[in-house]
Amino acid sequence: MKELIFVRSGRLDWREREEPVLAEPGDAIVRPFLAGRCDGDTLPIHRPVSRALQAGMALGLVDPVVGSICGKAPFRGPFGIGHECVAEVVAVGPGVTQVRTGQTVVVPWAISCGTCPRCRRGLTSKCAATASGALAAYGFGPSSGPWGGMIADRIRVPHADHMLVPVPDGVPPLRVAAASDNLADAWRAVVPPLTEREGGTVLILGGGAKSIGLYAAGLATAHGAAAVHYLDDNPERHAIAESLGATVIQTIRQQYDIVVEATSRAPGLRRAITHLAPGGICTAVGYYLATGTRIPLMRMYANGATLRVGVSHARAALLDFLQRTEFPAERVITLLADWDDAPTAYTIRTTKLVLQRSRLTRAPRRPGHHRKETTQ
Repeated sequence: MKELIFVRSGRLDWREREEPVLAEPGDAIVRPFLAGRCDGDTLPIHRPVSRALQAGMALGLVDPVVGSICGKAPFRGPFGIGHECVAEVVAVGPGVTQVRTGQTVVVPWAISCGTCPRCRRGLTSKCAATASGALAAYGFGPSSGPWGGMIADRIRVPHADHMLVPVPDGVPPLRVAAASDNLADAWRAVVPPLTEREGGTVLILGGGAKSIGLYAAGLATAHGAAAVHYLDDNPERHAIAESLGATVIQTIRQQYDIVVEATSRAPGLRRAITHLAPGGICTAVGYYLATGTRIPLMRMYANGATLRVGVSHARAALLDFLQRTEFPAERVITLLADWDDAPTAYTIRTTKLVLQRSRLTRAPRRPGHHRKETTQ
């Protein structure tokens, strides 16, 4: 079978690998038919960072946790890339009772068991049972486990009853193309804070984690924020943010209850914290690789501010919301490319790439439900 392989910056290829098999009773085999490019994947694709990061870790300038996720030479190919997909289930092990063949599912980016204390707390991307290093995940290379990338003919999913999240009836698969990671990341950045601060004001600092910032802007509007201001330097993203209900700004003139730091830069992080209102929450969704990233701790102390950082935990509450509201997450997609063109398409500089191919079968209808058919 074929898998998309990151070779080096600017180059990806299809390569053959062994077909996945049902190794454990709780396994499933799925066939991805939509794959989103995570914002973080563009770092090694568009810049030759492997040697620089390796040298930075050796000199103490780059946090060594980067190596535990991406290897001693971070992002050095070849490795299977991609960790956002919507798939159809093609086989299940004898221990799988909640997932069936033909079902359309979101596959979370991180491997989790569903039963350990961390998973039961919702920290599914920090599962205590599956990670031997910092993470167990698809698409980051061997240091994050033997799982390969999601842009492949088929992939194995362990703990399938827990891992696989069925796409609700009536939700177009394109709408959840990024639910494995980026859309879930945006959700955690704005929805829980707005629950704590009903009618709060929201600032999005975009441009680094490009699609996450846009998803966050739309979700904040949909969840009743009094104001959602979006700051970025890209006219295309301005238009998308406005279509999702946000107001594009050029200058920050106020403080905000909630700030999403999606520039992925230390100056952006400091700027985000500076513009928090008293008791505000800043969620940083980007990579901050340096060992000495400075933040204004005394300002945070005086302001009663909260800074939240960390990996996303992709679960089902988001999909229930999409079914109830028809939130148009697909508007963030700026390039919809053919699956076979992945080696070229994955290198294109665009905000949100999604690869697509035809399903093998139509998803079966659930008893008592009428399914809205969608085409891909």
